[in-house]
Amino acid sequence: MNIQIYAAKKNFETQKAERYFKERKITYQLVDLGKKNLSKGELQVIKNAVGLKAIIDITSRDYQTYSMAYHGTTPLAEELLLAHAGLLKTPIVRNGKQATVGFCPEIWEVWE
Repeated sequence: MNIQIYAAKKNFETQKAERYFKERKITYQLVDLGKKNLSKGELQVIKNAVGLKAIIDITSRDYQTYSMAYHGTTPLAEELLLAHAGLLKTPIVRNGKQATVGFCPEIWEVWE
């Protein structure tokens, strides 16, 4: 397994995800979206796995700031997600071509 956890900040859901993998002694890479944005390739893999709407955080301040409700799933919405990590719902956990958004131990268990 090649687990990557993408998180904009250390919120409770991210801490739970990290704890899940630590308790099972599964190595993972934590990607701080506050320092490094998603690449286009990473976004494509995640989008193909869960859908674009699933990774947009509609409760974030950036959602209103960048009028994401009007952009929907357009290419402009993807560009905004690449440039502004605050628009992403986290944690995003990725295992190769598979991905989840939020705390999803029932899915991660299948990956083991």
